[in-house]
Amino acid sequence: MNHKKIQRIMRKYELITMVRKKNPYKQMMKKSLEHRIFPNKLQREFHQILPHKVFCTDITYIPFLSRFAYLSVIKDIASGEVVAWNLSLSLGVALVTETVKNIQLDSYENVMIHPDQGFHYTNPAYIEIIKKLKMTQSMFRKANCIDNAPIESFFGHMKDELDYKSCQSFKQLSLAIDEYMRYYNHERKQWIRNKMTPVVYRDHLLAKAEG
Repeated sequence: MNHKKIQRIMRKYELITMVRKKNPYKQMMKKSLEHRIFPNKLQREFHQILPHKVFCTDITYIPFLSRFAYLSVIKDIASGEVVAWNLSLSLGVALVTETVKNIQLDSYENVMIHPDQGFHYTNPAYIEIIKKLKMTQSMFRKANCIDNAPIESFFGHMKDELDYKSCQSFKQLSLAIDEYMRYYNHERKQWIRNKMTPVVYRDHLLAKAEG
C-alpha cells in the first residue's frame, strides 16, 4: 500500500502512531542540557578594584567590503583593559572559544566571565572550556545591554575611532583591529581611570592592592 494512502486514512480517522513518537518533554530536556543558562552574578557591579577578577565579553559585527566580520572581545571591568579578542568571518562557536584561549593569565580559577545568554555563550563547547579553566560563569539577560555596559561602551568607542570601512581585505581589517587594541590598552588615556591608560591603571590597581 502506498504511504500516501496510509497518510490519508490516518488523517481521515484521526489515527496517531505510537511507534517512535517523539516525546516533547525529552526534546525539551535534551535542549536544556545542550544549552545552559547561568544566573547573573555580577548584578551590574561595574565598580571593581582588582584586575583579572571580573571579565565581560560580547560579540559585535564590523561591516567592510559589503560583508561582515565578527569581533569577540573580553574586557577586564576593573582596569578597562581588553585582555583577549578574536576576529572572524564566521559566527560559529569557535569565535568565542578561541577568544577565551587568547586570555593569558597564570590562574583562571574563580575569575568571573560575564556574557549574555546568546547561542555562543550557552553552547556546550564554550561552557566546557570555562569549566575546565575553573572560571565562574555569569550571564545577563538577552537584549539588555545595560547589564553589560562596559563592553558595549568599548564597542561604541572603537567603531567611532577605528576607520574599519576603508579596509580592503580581511587581513587589513585584522591588522587594524590589532593596532587599535594596542592603542586602546597602552595609549588611550581615560578620564574615569585617573587619566591613565588601561594597562597603566591595571598596574596601579595591582600595586595599590599589594601595598
